[in-house]
Amino acid sequence: MALNALYINDITDIEPEEAFEIVKRGEHLNPKLLDFAKELFDGTIVNLEKIDSLIIKYSENWALERMATTDRNILRIGAYELLEMKDTPVKVIIDEAIEIAKTYSKEDSNKFVNGILDKIKNVRENPDA
Repeated sequence: MALNALYINDITDIEPEEAFEIVKRGEHLNPKLLDFAKELFDGTIVNLEKIDSLIIKYSENWALERMATTDRNILRIGAYELLEMKDTPVKVIIDEAIEIAKTYSKEDSNKFVNGILDKIKNVRENPDA
């Protein structure tokens, strides 16, 4: 849900709250899962400038706007989790992002996502990096 809402927000002029509401329609999720998706979405949106600057910094020779929209938003969610959800192990965050890329993006996107998130994890471990 968070990825879908970020995707909609990224490619349209729809306000973030509306993007999330569009994705939420018709979903019958456990309230805890819905809350988690909303937390991922909201946290990513609130920290988007910081997240995008890190993605740009660590994605050598890739302009953010040239990245596949799905990949860009998987990276955004993963970076948000790495930076702000310190109770979640780094390996879990990166592995989940890789699996999402394998499922929803193109071939080899998982390697691209892994490479960038592997660099961003260092910011979590050493904020001055």
